[in-house]
Amino acid sequence: MSIEERQQELAAEFADIEDWMDRYGYIIDLGNALPAIEESKKTPQNLIEGCQSRVWLDAELDADGKVQFTADSDAIIVKGIISLLISVLNGHTPDEILDADLHFINDIGLGEHLSPTRSNGLLAMVKQMKMYAMAFKAMK
Repeated sequence: MSIEERQQELAAEFADIEDWMDRYGYIIDLGNALPAIEESKKTPQNLIEGCQSRVWLDAELDADGKVQFTADSDAIIVKGIISLLISVLNGHTPDEILDADLHFINDIGLGEHLSPTRSNGLLAMVKQMKMYAMAFKAMK
């Protein structure tokens, strides 16, 4: 599934959930379903700067040239947000990730329903994911 198709799928999923408390619940459920990051990856180097909560993000380039992300957070809503980003960007090439316009964030209303500190954290997560993609692209 392309990044664009996944964003459209997420927008459709969220369109069926009108109440924002229910949307937050769904985001939390997505975070709870996020595969656990290895404890050895919970290092200071993998902490995302700019997040109020602690968020660890790791990425590896697989044999097919696709980026595989793993993450965790000590805050349940933040873990759900990183889970959303991973569901959109995971398994794509560095170029696809770098070229992605992550409009789903606004399409589902997430940007306007986060506190300023969480919004800054979201931007930091996106930036870090794109930085990993840039680093992998440079390795080629």
